[in-house]
Amino acid sequence: LRMSLSRNKTSANRLEIIYDEGADLYDLRFYRQSMNHKTFEVTTKDIKKIDGVYCDMLEDVFSDVTGLYTRF
Repeated sequence: LRMSLSRNKTSANRLEIIYDEGADLYDLRFYRQSMNHKTFEVTTKDIKKIDGVYCDMLEDVFSDVTGLYTRF
């Protein structure tokens, strides 16, 4: 799963969530993607990568890294 992020406390503007079926865990990769409008070259910079996250921890990890909340 890949998604764009709104402005947050890190400079990450994208999130990639990968499911590891064998371990039944998730890997989260927060990164910044930018494009040079002259050459159309896309560059990415990893901000934070977290491996081995249980499904019930996804919301807490997301909120801790970005400062954004998924519910109130």
